[in-house]
Amino acid sequence: MEDVLRPIYQERASNGDTLGIILIEKKKSESPVTDNLDAVILVIVKDAEQPLFVKHYEYKDETAGLCVVTESVLHDWISNGTNRRVVEWLFNGKVLFDRNEYVDSLKQRLQSFPCEDRLRKMGIEFAKLIRRFIEGKDFYESKHHLDAFNHMVHALHHLGRLSVLENGFHPEITVWNQVKKIEPQIYKLYEELVIGGESLEKRLELLFLAIEFLITERKGSGAKHLVSLLAQKPEPWAFADIINHPEVKSYAIDLGVLLEFLVEKEIVSVRNVETKGKGLYHRYYYVETHTEE
Repeated sequence: MEDVLRPIYQERASNGDTLGIILIEKKKSESPVTDNLDAVILVIVKDAEQPLFVKHYEYKDETAGLCVVTESVLHDWISNGTNRRVVEWLFNGKVLFDRNEYVDSLKQRLQSFPCEDRLRKMGIEFAKLIRRFIEGKDFYESKHHLDAFNHMVHALHHLGRLSVLENGFHPEITVWNQVKKIEPQIYKLYEELVIGGESLEKRLELLFLAIEFLITERKGSGAKHLVSLLAQKPEPWAFADIINHPEVKSYAIDLGVLLEFLVEKEIVSVRNVETKGKGLYHRYYYVETHTEE
């Protein structure tokens, strides 16, 4: 298939904006990594009118996809986990073109997993974990047990990914294989929820207790990214200033529920500032000096 696709990727390689080209080939009869196409060519470009451009091809009985993505979109996929296949593409794909060792440097950064990248990812997973936990508990208390089950499966998934990140690794697509080795306790909770012998209601009841404990246990590491950001200036932050900060963009949708959790746990403090309305206050958030320790 590579020979058939060569004219396509060679044309892209001659473009000065192209940073790297990677070939990913299907290794199984069913492969979500390539969307079941026989091959995918990933072309990373510096800039483009379309940040993401995808085209499909067919040759005899084989299919292929061309995915042209800007550097900024690629980094968004990696940082925010919005396309979890991309890490596998980078590590397991065949590099066909690498301008100034761009792809090699990117892979080295992924392997070294800098602290700032890891903390941001942990913040994303922790915020999503709290969101799913709170919504799942609400469904449970409203007797919507199947909806509660669905949310708690997702909550466990975020907890599993968080544990992998805490141990310095990138969560893979097969994250539960990683969790089983790294955090067998969380893997056991997942098994008990999905295939446990108790009634669904009882399984959920026990799981809420266990996850609430694990969330509290991980509040320091899970919130470190946001707490470090808030500690960067002595003045309290308005909510709008936090949610619009580039570092928080990746989990802005869950920021409100995360902040309320951190206020409840006395990790983040609140300062009320009077408005023109009687008894109505603006709410500002800040971090005490000792919470950075």
